[in-house]
Amino acid sequence: MKRVLKILGIVILVMVLLCGLVYLFLPKGAQETIAFDDPYHQSRPAASASHAMAATGTPWATKAALEMLDQGGNAVDAAIAALLALNVTYGEAASFPGVAPVLVYDAKSGNVESYIGAGTAPAAATIDRFIARGWKSIPENDIWAQLIPASPDVMVALLQKYGTKSFAEVSAPAIRLAEEGFPVHYAMLNNLDLSLVERLGFTILMPYNSEVYLHKQWWRTLQHGEVFRRPELAQTWRTMVAAEAGASNEGKTRTEALQAVREEFYQGKIAKQIVDFHKQKGGLFTAQDLADYHGGWEKPLSGQFGPYTIFANQTWSQGAVVPLTLQILDGIDLKSMGHNTPQYIHTVLQAIELAMADREAYFADPDFVNAPIDELLSPAYAAQRRERMTPSQAFGEMPPPGKLGAAALPDQFASIVKQTIHQSPMTGALSIGKDTSYLAIVDSQGNAVSMTPSDFPQTPMVPGTGMTLGNRMNQFRLDPNHPDALQPGKRPRITPNPSMVFKDGKLAMVLGTPGGDAQAQTIVQIFLDIAVFGMDPQQAVEAPRFISFNFPDSFAPNVYKPGVIGLEKPLNDAAGKALEVLGYKIEVGGEWDNLYGAPDVIMIDPETGALTGGADPREDSWAEGR
Repeated sequence: MKRVLKILGIVILVMVLLCGLVYLFLPKGAQETIAFDDPYHQSRPAASASHAMAATGTPWATKAALEMLDQGGNAVDAAIAALLALNVTYGEAASFPGVAPVLVYDAKSGNVESYIGAGTAPAAATIDRFIARGWKSIPENDIWAQLIPASPDVMVALLQKYGTKSFAEVSAPAIRLAEEGFPVHYAMLNNLDLSLVERLGFTILMPYNSEVYLHKQWWRTLQHGEVFRRPELAQTWRTMVAAEAGASNEGKTRTEALQAVREEFYQGKIAKQIVDFHKQKGGLFTAQDLADYHGGWEKPLSGQFGPYTIFANQTWSQGAVVPLTLQILDGIDLKSMGHNTPQYIHTVLQAIELAMADREAYFADPDFVNAPIDELLSPAYAAQRRERMTPSQAFGEMPPPGKLGAAALPDQFASIVKQTIHQSPMTGALSIGKDTSYLAIVDSQGNAVSMTPSDFPQTPMVPGTGMTLGNRMNQFRLDPNHPDALQPGKRPRITPNPSMVFKDGKLAMVLGTPGGDAQAQTIVQIFLDIAVFGMDPQQAVEAPRFISFNFPDSFAPNVYKPGVIGLEKPLNDAAGKALEVLGYKIEVGGEWDNLYGAPDVIMIDPETGALTGGADPREDSWAEGR
C-alpha cells in the first residue's frame, strides 16, 4: 500500500511539474494593441459646449452618442447608441441585456418621464423554491439569480416615443466596436483583475463567460491597450437589425419595424436561445416569461431643495433616496459649515442614513407594495426627519424609519434589520466584473436623457450570443416580511438610479453614477458641490467623497455595518479623527476610489443654454460636446 501511495505521489508531482512547464511556455503578453490616451485617474478641465453634450462611462460610448447627434439624431437616439457602446466597451459592468433605468426630458412638452428599466422575476421564482435549495439569500453566481432582461424593451420604447433613428442606425457604432475591437482600459482591467487560480476557476465554472472575457486564454491576464472584441454580441444585434429590416421591407411603419426588433428578442430566435439555455442548465426562465415581459412609462418621483426640483424613478429603484435626503437637508446652512468639514460630512451622512432607513422599510416595486411616497416626499415629513438629527453625535446604528399613515412596515423593521446585522459576506463566491455605468445626453433642442445601465457576468452567459443575464435577482430578499421580498413577476428594488435636476422650472443638471448603495449618496454630494458650493461639474466629480455603510447592503447577503462610514484617503487625512470623536467607525478608501462612485454630470446654463460637463477619473468616464 505504501508503495502504491508513493508511486501515486510521484505521478501527481510529475503531472504538476509538467503543467508548470507548459504554463511557463504559454503566451502571456498582449497579442494586438491600440495606442490610446486612457482618461483613468487623469484630472482634466470641465468639458464645455454650446449645442450638445454627452458624458458617459467610456470615451467610446461618448463618441457613439456624438456620432448620432452629428447625424441629426436627438438625445434619445444618442443615448441608445451610447448604451450599446457601453455594453461593448464596459460590458463587465453594464452588460446587454441588463437593467437600464432612465429619465427622459422632452423640451417640446416640458415633461420629464421615467421608464421602468428593471426586469421582473420569472414565474417560477418563489421564496419557498430558493429556501428548499438551502439558500438563505439569492446566490451571486447561480443561473437562478438571473432577472428577465429589461434593456431591449427600454431601447425600443424610447426610440418609438422620442427617437428619430432606426435600430440599425443607433446600433451601428456599437456593432463596429464589437467587431473591430477597442483597447482594454484601466477600469476594465480593475474589474477583471483575477488571479491565476480565479481565472482557472472561472473557466471551469463558466466556460463561455471565460471565453468572452479571457479570450480562451485563462493562463494570462488581459493587458492594457490590447484589442478586445465582442463578435458574438455584434451578431446578436445584427439579428435584431435583420428583424427590423424585414419588417421595413414588408412595408411596415418605423414604429412597427422597431416592434419587430423587440419581438425578435422577447419572442423570436434570441428568446429561444435564452430559454433553451435555461432548460439545459436547470434555470427558471420560460418562453412565457419573456413573451409577457414589459416595462412602461411612469410619472417620476420628485422633491425640492431650495429652487431645485430633483427627479427620480419610482420605488423599484433606490432613486428617491436623493430627493428624500436633499429635502431633509433643505434649510440647513450647509455652506457656512464649509465643504467636506467634519460637521458638514456628519450632517449630510445623517440625512443619508435617515433616508436609507426609509428606503429599507418602504421602497419596493410599486405594483406589489404601496409605498407611502407622497408622505415620504412631503416637506412636512422632511422637517420631521430633520428633528431626528443629532448634531454632536453619530447615530451609531441605523435610525428607525419614520412612521407614516397606515403603513405597518416599521413595526416589522427592527426584526428585519437584526437578521442582517451579524451576517458576513458570502465566501467562495466568484467576483467577475462589478459596478454599473452611466450616461447623460443633452441635445441641441434641449432634450435630455439620464440612464444608469448595469449587470455583470457573474452568472452563466448565453453561449454563442455574447449576452449577460446578470444576477440582479440578488437584490431581492428571501424574507416574506420585507417589502423587497421575492415574488414572481415582481421587480427587485435595484440600486441603479439616474437623476435629473431643474432650477426654477428649467433643466439644470443631468447626473448619475455607478456604485451600488453609494450611488444615491454620491449624487447627493455632487449636487451639493455644485448647488451649494458653486463648483463646476469637473471639480465636483474630482472632489473627495464619503459614504455610509450604516444600513443593510442592497446585494445579498445584505451585510450591515452599524455605525461604519467610508472616507476616501484625502478626506480621512483631513477629517477622520474628528469624525471618530463623533462616534463613527471608519473604513479608509483609496484616492479616487470607484467604490465611492464615478459620476458623470452635464450642467445647463439657464440663461445661455451653454453646457458644462464633468466625467469622473475614478473610472474611464468621458464628457465631450459640440
